[in-house]
Amino acid sequence: MSTNDPRLASMAPEELRSHMRALGYRTQNDLANAIGVSRSAVSLWLEGKVGVPRPVAMLLRMLVAAQRRSF
Repeated sequence: MSTNDPRLASMAPEELRSHMRALGYRTQNDLANAIGVSRSAVSLWLEGKVGVPRPVAMLLRMLVAAQRRSF
């Protein structure tokens, strides 16, 4: 992956919220449990106080992209 790969870009709180909805995670706790982080970490990301870690942003983007593909 190149450094210009859009999957490695930082993720804004709005994008995180959108991806949570797209993947069916209705609460911060749902997402936190699914990806193995604390609910407070998810809360900080959604408030924009802490950036979403790149591996998490990449994982969520890949899951959403896979879900949108028709089989």
